[in-house]
Amino acid sequence: MAADPPQDLVLTPLAGEGRSLGAWLTTFHLAFVALDPFTNESAWILPTAIRILSTFEQSDARVAFLVAGTPEECEMFLGRHSRDTLTFSDPDRVAIKGFGLERLPAFVHLAMDGTVANAAEGWNPPEWQAVADHLALVTSWKAPNVPVAKDPGPFEGSPALGATSNA
Repeated sequence: MAADPPQDLVLTPLAGEGRSLGAWLTTFHLAFVALDPFTNESAWILPTAIRILSTFEQSDARVAFLVAGTPEECEMFLGRHSRDTLTFSDPDRVAIKGFGLERLPAFVHLAMDGTVANAAEGWNPPEWQAVADHLALVTSWKAPNVPVAKDPGPFEGSPALGATSNA
C-alpha cells in the first residue's frame, strides 16, 4: 500500500540531474504512473497511462512516469513518450520502495506537502478513477473517464520490487 515517501527521496529524470522530492513539489502536485518495463502488466496499461497523464498535463499537476529501469530501458519501453512526458528512471527501485508500492502498475498523486493524496496499485479501474477524480478536484480540472472501451480488463499487477519480491 502506498505510503508517504521520505522528503529527501531523489527522483532522477531522463534528461537532467536528480532532485529531492521536495524540489519537485515546490509549485505543483505530482501525479505519476509507476511501471515495470519488464512485465506484460505494465505494457498492457501503457496506452491507458498515457491517456490519463495527457489529460492532466496542462493542470496544476506535474505528470510523470516512474519506470523501474535504466534511462535506456525507459526510452525503449516508452518510446517517444519518454521525451514527451517527464520520466523518472528508477533502476534499483529505490523510489518505488520509498513510495511503499507493492504492485505495478500504480497511479499515485502526491500533494505539494509530499504526502500521498491518493494511489491505486495494480489495474483496478474504479480505484484509478478515484485517483483521477481526486486529482481533478484539487487541481480544478476535468478527470478522464476510466476505463474506456480500449482499456484492458482489471488485473492484479506485478510485484513492485521485482520478480523476487515478497511484497
